[in-house]
Amino acid sequence: MKALLFTCMLVPWLVAASARRFDQDSQLIPRSLPGRELNGYFGDHLKSSRARRALPLADEPDDSPTKEEGDAPDLPTCLLCVCLTGSVYCEEVSPDMTTVPSLPKETTYLYARFNKIKKIRTKDFADTVSLKRIDLTGNLISEIEDGAFSKLIDLEELSLADNRLVKLPMLPAAKLKSFNANNNLLKTKGVKANAFKKMTKLANLFLANNQLEAIPHIPDSVRLLHLQNNNITEVNVDTFCRSNDTYYLRMSLNEVRLDGNPVLLSKYPDSFTCMKVLPIGRYR
Repeated sequence: MKALLFTCMLVPWLVAASARRFDQDSQLIPRSLPGRELNGYFGDHLKSSRARRALPLADEPDDSPTKEEGDAPDLPTCLLCVCLTGSVYCEEVSPDMTTVPSLPKETTYLYARFNKIKKIRTKDFADTVSLKRIDLTGNLISEIEDGAFSKLIDLEELSLADNRLVKLPMLPAAKLKSFNANNNLLKTKGVKANAFKKMTKLANLFLANNQLEAIPHIPDSVRLLHLQNNNITEVNVDTFCRSNDTYYLRMSLNEVRLDGNPVLLSKYPDSFTCMKVLPIGRYR
């Protein structure tokens, strides 16, 4: 009987004691976790706060040293121009481009049209010997140093059209197929008589809209010859044919333009006997 009475008194007391302990734990923070879990929460929160304090603020400058990377090769040129594999496009560059830019050594094709380049120097192409095409149309070029193209043994196409040239430099003869110097200020004294003589692969020769008084030597390989709108006054018997070889035929020449010149072509019938087409120009 005593044991039963003791048990009845002990059980309610244990239940009440457990309830009071739970209330004390839960009152640490309203609606918070029980005490043991709460201690873990505060520990994690403290660690997280310390970690956040170790990070620099977003609006504060980070003075920590950073690894410096080397500049990309030829970065200035390829910022002003468009550089693709083997090709550099520098057309209508802003700010104004007044000199030939430094080119990557592997450049094969250069398009630097419609800029304000005034002079071509020997050093401009000294390191780009693999160039095959150069287009400098529409600049302000008035001077080209004689050695500017001397190292370009693979050059096939060269355009100097729409510039201010009064004299042609020494041109690479080995592989040149097309040369364009239309719309310049060239006179006969500025073009050597044999300027094109050794160009055995030259197919297109454009010298229109200049001030030439005579026709320079034309290689047998030429197919298109544009000399319109110059000051040419006569055509020599040996200009296109060979006076000492009556069997000579110039079969490659498909088009000759001499229109816009003062020369009266009908006065020189023997000058065209070796040609398969007559020049375009004034006959009466």
